[in-house]
Amino acid sequence: MRAAVLDVGSNAVNLTIAEPGAMFRSWKTHTYLAGDLRRDGGLSSAGRRRLITAVGEAVAEARRVGVEELLPYATAVIRDAPDRDEVLAEVAAATGVRLGTLTGVEDAEATFLAARRWEGWNPGPLLLADIGGGSVELAFGRDLKPDWAVSLDLGARVLTRRFLRGGESPARRAARDLRQHVRSEVRRALAGTSWESRTTAVAASKTFQQLARLTGAAPMCRGPYVARRLHRQRLRPWTDRLAAMPAKRRAKLPGVSKHRACQIVAGSIVADEVMRGLGLTSLRITPWGLREGILLGRLEGGRSDFVNARWSPLP
Repeated sequence: MRAAVLDVGSNAVNLTIAEPGAMFRSWKTHTYLAGDLRRDGGLSSAGRRRLITAVGEAVAEARRVGVEELLPYATAVIRDAPDRDEVLAEVAAATGVRLGTLTGVEDAEATFLAARRWEGWNPGPLLLADIGGGSVELAFGRDLKPDWAVSLDLGARVLTRRFLRGGESPARRAARDLRQHVRSEVRRALAGTSWESRTTAVAASKTFQQLARLTGAAPMCRGPYVARRLHRQRLRPWTDRLAAMPAKRRAKLPGVSKHRACQIVAGSIVADEVMRGLGLTSLRITPWGLREGILLGRLEGGRSDFVNARWSPLP
């Protein structure tokens, strides 16, 4: 049976399809929902129309390639919205697909599985960090499931709206307040946790990939098997430089996409403070993330449903 994951994020709808031999094929269309949020965090009517169109296109693509079973879900941009239920109902009525949601811990556990499988040749304790638009996930463990996993309300998109006035203009003074907030939250979350010194530390997500590229790592177009690292010593000077730039200038930097230029300041501060809190000098970039982790759980463990997201036949 061919299975696929449909991921509705703040900037794109991604369809990831499992192929024989644990290989994955992806289809993507941009929606830029983050730019269509109302002041209260709800999705505008224009954003809803684009979302419905994108989900419909993804379902058509899934049918075209023979997907039989689908797990569709929305990330924090919809999960945490005040009009979430209304948006999910509209999408279901128009497309036949009912988007589920994942908790932060479920997100961390699935991403941890993906990182573990990618790092399979390097067994031992694994520490994972993942920066999303709405939250940050951290996990540590010695097996396929982490010993502990936490989700923090420190997503790059959310912090940009809260502290950096949308991220368009230079943000030196506001960046200092943001850093103090992130440092306090990371310290609080990690209190009482521990891990071995001989631990493999990895990072998932576009934010970490773009920061690694900005600080000297190879571009992702060279393929997933090229080793990439994000070094804190190289990142730290960039957090101040990014905060001093307008978004249009950031978008011209290596690795910084146009639609992420506004939130890269918050992302860089979070990455720096997460590494500081974890006592890390660098993180190895893993190309597999949440979607691959969900599919691996399905392929390896049978039907792996979540509390609010279910595998179901493609409508």
